[in-house]
Amino acid sequence: MLGYPAQALARVHEALALAHALSQPYSLAFARCVAAMVSQFRRDVRAVHAQAEAAVALATEQGFTLWGALGASLQGWALAVQGQGEEGLAQICQGIATARSTGAVVAVPYLCTVLADVCDHLGHPDDGLQALAEAHTLVEQHEERWWEAEVYRLRGVVLLGQPGTPQAEAEACFQRALDVARRQEAKALELRAAMSLSRLWQQQGKRTEAHALLAPIYGWFTEGFDTADLQDAKALLEALA
Repeated sequence: MLGYPAQALARVHEALALAHALSQPYSLAFARCVAAMVSQFRRDVRAVHAQAEAAVALATEQGFTLWGALGASLQGWALAVQGQGEEGLAQICQGIATARSTGAVVAVPYLCTVLADVCDHLGHPDDGLQALAEAHTLVEQHEERWWEAEVYRLRGVVLLGQPGTPQAEAEACFQRALDVARRQEAKALELRAAMSLSRLWQQQGKRTEAHALLAPIYGWFTEGFDTADLQDAKALLEALA
């Protein structure tokens, strides 16, 4: 979240190595799920699939219902992004339902955004907005705000995909996401919000404003230039220049 994707990946590898060394199945299932999440933050689809698949296999073998549900949801996201849309969507929905059946609420807002992302990808905006509304409710109820900026940003993205939606409504979502990310000093999420708002301004002909918004946050980063977000940001800046 703080904008150090290379260090995040290194910590994930350390965690996996430690879990293997300890020979604790529960710790390994937990580490696999976190590895899948960090890979999803980095938009590394192959890594998400590999780690989530391993987490599901271990969790199923050991009876770790929650980790199995989280892994299945992320595996579903990877499947959907790789072209198996409806199968992936069904797996995410089942994963969220299973997680909630345990009484867990931690990370459910995040999983709702994973669902919304796939719904948008598949052209199901109403289902995406419903998932984001649930995420927002849970964020407000339980104060789990580490992914709050993405809840707002994705709402703007999904709204823009609906014919007839006023652009000002989506713009307000992007601005709210930007405000939340800046307040939390979540540079990774600030970059995403800035990109979404810059793309909208680009469509509106406000190229100078879009470049002025995106350039400083992109320039802040010192690592992770191989990640999809930073590559997209660089390409967008070049298009706006």
